Amino acid sequence: MSELWAHTLTWADVDPARHRFEMDDDTAEQLQSLVVPLLPDADVAREDGGRSLDGVTEFLVGRYGRWACGWNWSVGEGDVDGGVVEVWCCASDSVTTPDATAPLVVEALREWRGWLEDLSERFAALAPSESPAVSSADGWPWERACARLVTVVADRTQAESGWYGHCMQVLRWFLAYNGVDEGQAGRIVEDAVGGRFGSWIAPGGPVVDAVSVRFARGVDGIG
Repeated sequence: MSELWAHTLTWADVDPARHRFEMDDDTAEQLQSLVVPLLPDADVAREDGGRSLDGVTEFLVGRYGRWACGWNWSVGEGDVDGGVVEVWCCASDSVTTPDATAPLVVEALREWRGWLEDLSERFAALAPSESPAVSSADGWPWERACARLVTVVADRTQAESGWYGHCMQVLRWFLAYNGVDEGQAGRIVEDAVGGRFGSWIAPGGPVVDAVSVRFARGVDGIG
C-alpha cells in the first residue's frame, strides 16, 4: 500500500511544522505498551519480513500521520531499502520478544522524526533568498544547497544499498519546501541525478558538483 511506503512520502506528508509530535519518557512508555500486542512472533517476522510489521506501521500512521511510516526505513537492505534509521535493522533481526522489540520500535520512530526535524532546519538554512520562480543568473545558492544535501544524505544512509532513492526524495522535498510544484520538482531532480548515483558508493566531489550544477539549472528554468 503506497500510504505505508516511505519512498512515496512528500514534503507535505513529513513537514514537522504541519505534524506535531512530542515524545517524553512517559509518552514513550505508553506507546510501547500499545505496540506490544501488534508485534509479530519472531518466527513470523523471519518468514514474512517487513510485511509482518504492517500492523505496527498502520497504527503509527493512524496515530501520528503518514510521516510515521518511515519508522523502519533503516540503513542498507532492511525492511525498506536505503534509509537513515540505525536503531532498527529489519524484521528478521530486530523482532525478538514483544517486550524487547517495542522499545526499539519507539526509538526508531523517534530517530526518524529527528531526521525530519534536522532536514527542516537544514532547508531553512539553505533556502535561497529568491523564489525559484524568479529567474536569476546566480545559481550558486541552489548548487550549494544541492551539494550539502547530497553529502548529508550520503553520510546518514552510509551510501549503502539504494541510498540514492532517499537522496533524490530529499532534494524533491527541498524544492517543495521552496514552493516548487511536486511534478516540476521530480523532473528537476531526475534530470539532475540522471543515474549518476549508485548503491554502496558515496559520490565523489566531481559527481556532486555535476549534479548540483544541473539541479541549479533546472531550478533556473522554472518560470
